[in-house]
Amino acid sequence: MVETADLWPLGTGRTASGSLTVAGHDLVALADAYGTPAYVFDDATIRDTCRRYRAALATHAPGASRVHYAGKAWLATGLARLIAAEGLGLDVVSAGELAVALRAGADPAMIHLHGNATPTDEVRLALAAGIGQIVIDSLDALQRLVPLVAGRQRPQPVALRLTPEVAAETHHHIQTGHASAKFGLPLAALDAAARALAAADGMVLTALHAHLGSQIFSAAPFAAAIEVLLACAVRLRDAHQIVIDEINIGGGLGVPTAGGQAPLSIEAYAAALGTALRDGCRRHGFAPLRLVIEPGRSIIARAGVALYRVIASKPLPAGSDAARYLHLDGGMGDNIRPALYGAQYHAVLAAQPDAPADETVHLAGRYCESGDVLIHGIPLPRAAIGDVVALASAGAYTLSMASNYNWVPRPPALLLRRDGVRLLQRRETIEDMLARDVPVVPA
Repeated sequence: MVETADLWPLGTGRTASGSLTVAGHDLVALADAYGTPAYVFDDATIRDTCRRYRAALATHAPGASRVHYAGKAWLATGLARLIAAEGLGLDVVSAGELAVALRAGADPAMIHLHGNATPTDEVRLALAAGIGQIVIDSLDALQRLVPLVAGRQRPQPVALRLTPEVAAETHHHIQTGHASAKFGLPLAALDAAARALAAADGMVLTALHAHLGSQIFSAAPFAAAIEVLLACAVRLRDAHQIVIDEINIGGGLGVPTAGGQAPLSIEAYAAALGTALRDGCRRHGFAPLRLVIEPGRSIIARAGVALYRVIASKPLPAGSDAARYLHLDGGMGDNIRPALYGAQYHAVLAAQPDAPADETVHLAGRYCESGDVLIHGIPLPRAAIGDVVALASAGAYTLSMASNYNWVPRPPALLLRRDGVRLLQRRETIEDMLARDVPVVPA
């Protein structure tokens, strides 16, 4: 596992017998105690990443720079409390995520609401909570906000999310900064937005925002997007006498999930952003603007490990690209990413993570879809029925996109610390699912 060490939580180790551990907890024993599938998260990895982000921005973008965790990557009340305790704000995209953040005691002033189609009732809830910023994604959203904030004694801070027309090199399903993306105001709409803001009462434009997508491994697209936003800030200042306070470049820093990827370090990322913003402000005649970033995946992905159990196998014909399928007790219901856009992962047998491979297998899920294969063609030691499989870097966009497909309950989430195990989310039950199903008797 040496060559894939950066895929596993910082607290990863071994028992005396060689089983995989996280924060000193034997993953096989956890699978036995809590059942499978299950997701475990390393407290130390989450905290370390939050601190690295804050320290990197303090070094390379000093002043009032801020880090906001993108809750869409995965959110639970206990995680939100941890994130807030580490001094990060939260980005939410729904009333549900907002409720979790408030339940966790997060400071409303450190919460941003995003969304390309946020229902009006949810915007009202955010306004009532006193959140720090609403990110406007379209002219229609701006017009819908106008009557909701009219007459406020303290204007609601808002940001304009623009489409910077910068296409990052990543899967097209997770590109969000190109001209045809569903998110953000087109650059050509900036003047119309500025006129609407000038005529509106009860809101104030404080920031320009862009988000390029996910799994981006180069600093160049971020620097290019900052320059686009600064050019827009110049337009607002010179043509509309609107001066902003901050540039929000979103998230998207890539993290390795399958080995062999070369990630940009948090420190190098912050240095590139800080340089681009500082140089751009100087060139365009701005006082230093606040830098805001919104990491999600890069905080939570590596911290999470998914645990499954082998419950069946199927041999494949000679000449196939694998010897057999290993059928697991989870799959696309708890991790849709491989089926949705070909996400790649790395896995080991939790009881023998360092044993040499004996065969190449496909790790197939239990759901009734041919595309429900978590990993194609992974070399593993010979696995037996009942063995526990540990999937690395499984913390982001797995449980947050989990479903009840085939009426299968969703798995639990555990927070692992040296001093014990905390249950963040219990395993869902069939009774939970039946509770929302209305037993209407046919006429």
